[in-house]
Amino acid sequence: MDNNLATIVESLGKLLLKKQLFLATSESCTGGWIAQAITSVAGSSKWFDRGFVCYSNEAKHEMLDVPLDLIAKRGAVSEEVAATLAKSTILKSRAQISIAVSGIAGPEGGTAEKPLGTVWFGWGYTNNKHIDIVTTHKLFHGNREQIRYQAVEFALKQLVHKLSDEVGD
Repeated sequence: MDNNLATIVESLGKLLLKKQLFLATSESCTGGWIAQAITSVAGSSKWFDRGFVCYSNEAKHEMLDVPLDLIAKRGAVSEEVAATLAKSTILKSRAQISIAVSGIAGPEGGTAEKPLGTVWFGWGYTNNKHIDIVTTHKLFHGNREQIRYQAVEFALKQLVHKLSDEVGD
């Protein structure tokens, strides 16, 4: 793992430990890269619970209860699917925080509406037994590996920013 991701993950781990929270991930286009980056850092078992790699639509449905009709209607790369993944990741783990990623890394699969590099993100946060979901999307540029790397980096950085704001670091 490169030093950039290692630094981000180490910061994330410190924040989660400080708040005594666990993280779980659900990944489609990143194929487990976020979980791999996390588990590359020694001690991550103190704050990382599990990662779901749900690459196919069927896996999203079977593992994390994303309705197939939602995928058919909105697409696997959509705000609604990212939000559902983020929520279900918390419900199906012991984590209080989640990261969900679904996107089009290419080299094929892009459309005029959802071009190559489109990635939807969801972050889930438990709050007194209620789960708050934050979503956003980005359009990354580059080849397949570059798009996937940018998605991993963005997902982790955004969570660090959110947790830093909460703890006042």
